[in-house]
Amino acid sequence: MRILTAAHHAPSVGYSQPWNFILIRDRSSRLNIKESFSKERLKSVELLEKDKEKKRKYLDLKLEGILESNLNICVTYDHRRFGPYVIGRMTIKEAGIYSVCCAIQNLWLAARAENIGVGWVSIIDNKHLKRILNLPTNIKPIAYLCLGYVNKFEVQPDLQSQNWLNRLDLEKVINYEQWDDRNRPTEWEGFSQRLTGKKAYS
Repeated sequence: MRILTAAHHAPSVGYSQPWNFILIRDRSSRLNIKESFSKERLKSVELLEKDKEKKRKYLDLKLEGILESNLNICVTYDHRRFGPYVIGRMTIKEAGIYSVCCAIQNLWLAARAENIGVGWVSIIDNKHLKRILNLPTNIKPIAYLCLGYVNKFEVQPDLQSQNWLNRLDLEKVINYEQWDDRNRPTEWEGFSQRLTGKKAYS
């Protein structure tokens, strides 16, 4: 409940709090969801047929813990909550979904503080998920999470330690004033060094 309380206190557009948390322990439900995962995973494997090395790596990855974890949680989005007018959502419709993602991030950080591991299973057909969990038509599943105690927390994300992808350098994802930062304004000189502590703040 402490973890869910942290999630429920996430910021949300227009204070809409558009999330719900479905707690799942029933094995038959989990088996059905695992079946959906397995089907969708096979579709992904088919896309890698031409890259044998990538396919091998993909098949070796542990991408879910649906049956092994202590608890599954489906986090959903209800666009009708406090609707139809929600402050801040009229122009950017997706802001409601972004709010649910804030709740998921809060949940994840709170779980880590409790020494509980979290995995986000995104290789699931949402149509199957809605049917299995009996979700109303206006409720959209956003995340299917597996929570449980783990033997240890890895230093790096699994996909990085298993050489699937590397973390990008921070400098490569920062732009100054506009998208193309090749002509960086002089007032930004030294900014990155100050952020990383390489130079004292002026």
